[in-house]
Amino acid sequence: MSDTVPRTEVPEATEAEAGQVTDPGPAAEPEYDPAAPAPLNVPRTPTGHADVDAQLERLGDADHLATDGHLEVYEDVHRGLRDALTALDARPGPPAPPSTYGTRS
Repeated sequence: MSDTVPRTEVPEATEAEAGQVTDPGPAAEPEYDPAAPAPLNVPRTPTGHADVDAQLERLGDADHLATDGHLEVYEDVHRGLRDALTALDARPGPPAPPSTYGTRS
């Protein structure tokens, strides 16, 4: 009986060394990024006024933006709400005749 071990051949290069891409396996889960935009999940209750409800829904756009993008959304919503309030003050129909109070003929 011999104490020698039969010799096996060693591959010259592995797949990675040969430049072949191997399957990386299951995709790694993305790391938690506390600075990434995240929805606040603040409930928005409909008011029944279409213009106001549209502006409230527009606020949801800020949920997916970084903080520096919030200002544009907030200014847009503020402008829309101000326009909706101004429209409520407008009188329907033709303008009222000018007042003659305090004038002498």
